[in-house]
Amino acid sequence: MLLNFVSRMFSRDLAIDLGTANTLVFVQGEGIILNEPSIVAIRLTDQSVVAVGREAKEMLGRTPGNVAAIRPLKDGVIADLDVAQKMLHHFIARTAGHYRARLRPRIVIGVPSGITQVEKRAVRDSAMQAGAREVYLLEEPTAAAIGAGMPIQEPGGNMIVTIGGGTTEVAVISLSGVVYCESLRTAGDEMDEAIVQYIKKHYNLLIGERRAEAIKIELGSACQTGSDRRTMQVKGRDLIDGIPKTILVGEDEIREALRESVATIIDAVRVCLEHTPPELAADIIDKGIVMAGGGALLRGLDQLVREETNLPVTIAPDPLSCVALGTGKVLDEIDLLRKVAIGS
Repeated sequence: MLLNFVSRMFSRDLAIDLGTANTLVFVQGEGIILNEPSIVAIRLTDQSVVAVGREAKEMLGRTPGNVAAIRPLKDGVIADLDVAQKMLHHFIARTAGHYRARLRPRIVIGVPSGITQVEKRAVRDSAMQAGAREVYLLEEPTAAAIGAGMPIQEPGGNMIVTIGGGTTEVAVISLSGVVYCESLRTAGDEMDEAIVQYIKKHYNLLIGERRAEAIKIELGSACQTGSDRRTMQVKGRDLIDGIPKTILVGEDEIREALRESVATIIDAVRVCLEHTPPELAADIIDKGIVMAGGGALLRGLDQLVREETNLPVTIAPDPLSCVALGTGKVLDEIDLLRKVAIGS
């Protein structure tokens, strides 16, 4: 207890949502103080960092030959350890002004539930190299449920669907533990790629991932929510004559492009419900399903899940920040942290 008190006096702990698309950093006592894309621009000649976060995202697909814009996380886990360490070090250094850095901070990191032992070690090593005193890993569904204000410590079923950039996690949680979880690699990035392939197939037009993400945000939907008259101009490179070209794309086309990804997520929800014990299933009938993550904002997705399951479906108050808020909350509740943290 004394050691914890002294630690709190000389440093403030951090919670990190290390996402495939975005990294959020929560500083104890202050809240979320950083929300940046998980992208690093590296100079290939000496492996030095050119830019991190939003500045690096602007460079995607636009870098000269000696610079590469890299996403160090793929499908929710670290794919490039060295670049991930540089990114974490940069983000943690940027938060130093928000806490007294006489002691290195304790860090809680949200990770996918399907993470392997090797991937856990990579996350821990990256955080330790970036300056952590201690590292705790927290499964994203649990963190999202805590961030959404769900009563996970009580003996009752809580169902959360977290759709991030790299993974979708569908979990039932009771007594601070995951009873059953479906983790799949179909999420925001897969939706972006589906849009790229649809435009390529139907219009012979090549677009980048940033453009695909913008189309998803502007026109993306899981089911018909209106008259489907929304359209968007899309610019890219014609694959036949090689020159830049502009086309007009409609909402109904993008919904068709996303149909397979959406169906995969709906199937995961069904599988999770089928594996839920009867008593907890009864709780879910009363409480319903909570959706979190950026993918939860896809138009009509909550409506489609509601229609397919006949259960109440709500979107968390702040779906984009749920995991970061949940990991941040456990910093002040050491007993809860010990219950929900996953081992190495």
